[in-house]
Amino acid sequence: MAGLLESMYVRFLGNTRIAFKIVFADGTSYAHGTGPPAFVIRYKTKKAQLNSMLFFGWGLIESYIDGGVDIEGDLKALIRATADNEPPLAQTARQTRIFHPLIRIRNLWHELLFGNRKSSRGVKNALAHYNRGSDIFWQYLDPTMTYTCAYWKEGTQSLRQAQENKLDHVCRKLWLKEGEHLIDVGGGWGSLLFHAVKNYGVIGTNLSPTMDQNRWLVDKARQEGIADKIRVQESDFRQVSGTYDKYASLGVYEHAGKGQLKDWIRSMAQCLKPGGIGLLHFIAHDRPMDTDFFIRKHIFPGGYLPGLTETIDLMAVHGLEILDIENLRRHYALTLDQWAARFDENWAMINSYNPKLFDERFRRTWRAYLHSCAAFFRTPNSVLRLYQITFCKGNTTDYPMDRGFLYS
Repeated sequence: MAGLLESMYVRFLGNTRIAFKIVFADGTSYAHGTGPPAFVIRYKTKKAQLNSMLFFGWGLIESYIDGGVDIEGDLKALIRATADNEPPLAQTARQTRIFHPLIRIRNLWHELLFGNRKSSRGVKNALAHYNRGSDIFWQYLDPTMTYTCAYWKEGTQSLRQAQENKLDHVCRKLWLKEGEHLIDVGGGWGSLLFHAVKNYGVIGTNLSPTMDQNRWLVDKARQEGIADKIRVQESDFRQVSGTYDKYASLGVYEHAGKGQLKDWIRSMAQCLKPGGIGLLHFIAHDRPMDTDFFIRKHIFPGGYLPGLTETIDLMAVHGLEILDIENLRRHYALTLDQWAARFDENWAMINSYNPKLFDERFRRTWRAYLHSCAAFFRTPNSVLRLYQITFCKGNTTDYPMDRGFLYS
């Protein structure tokens, strides 16, 4: 089995210049490249080896989570080494389905069991990731508690500064005016609303089904004396009520689910007043394709990374004029670097909150999630994007004619 597995690694990692080492369960090993290895994959059981042979990289990561494999060194280097063996971007972009037949079947089964066709399932899926208690997120996010891609404009010195850059960048794109009503769908711990209320004088509404985040948001609003300016609707995105001058959703459209994008865009259009401005910020592919199975199973159940093209088509159907599209892919790599480093540094504190819940399996799952995503957003042949689409309900009449207002 070790010999077959070594052949598999030669096939999938053989073209990289990154030095690495594989240690098999029987004690034999395979070394690639010269110099100290950037990472060492150490198999502890034959079951883990078989899992890698059956499911390739997905099997390796799942065995790492289960403890059957140790990955020592730089997890990001493992992703970069894998990318070095992948086809050029033009060819990769043509692949819209997961190539591995067994993983494709598992992905379809996941959609059947965990798809967001009903609001009740959508709420359960959201709670699975976000409703773990705010304390653990505090340990790897910045003090604004912003859990979306930051904005690393020139001169940015810290994660907090980068997130504050992003919050203001969004507020400027929304062309906020004092007294307007802004809804933030899936607003997390409320960082955008706090920034918009304090700096632009708006009245904010957060729509989110996650109780922990909502309680944290309400308590902080009271502490800061702006509780009368922020409201909470604790419900699924399909149940939004009211109409608003401005709309924002940062990093939550990905949770709508493959068959529910139309519901999301319809809801987005219905809650905006005619002429209202909105911003949709989301991880995406350029066009529709399957979403990675590891992320769907272990991190964001029921999730689906939308295609930019299908999103634009749906916006046109619902009368939304696109004003601007910006791609912040490289910014997300830097953001995830910071989250991954902070998670590793503060693991002892996270574990102390609830050692049974935040155990070694959780640590390995979250490390695989944060470090691998940081690498995927910067690999040369990556098909991941981070888009911000600014739009208007109907054709705009008074939005600025150029982008100068964003930077002055």
